[in-house]
Amino acid sequence: LISVPPILIGVPMLKIDDMDEAIVGVVSNWLPKPRLVYDGIKIVELLMASGMTDIDALEYCSFNIEGAYMGDDTPLIVRPYEDEEP
Repeated sequence: LISVPPILIGVPMLKIDDMDEAIVGVVSNWLPKPRLVYDGIKIVELLMASGMTDIDALEYCSFNIEGAYMGDDTPLIVRPYEDEEP
């Protein structure tokens, strides 16, 4: 599910296969090396566009993508912050 290439900033980073449209940036502050950052909502949308139901896409993303720890190089996945306070 995860492959090595893109080389941004001259450092190879792990990449989630077939999810390039969901890349929102790179984080590189205190981490050992830069990591790609993905939009979690967009990942689910792409999975649904490939034929999964919404529930299947959410479960697949949660277990197989977010749950795929690949060490310090694991891509980060972000979701919108929703404050419950009015």
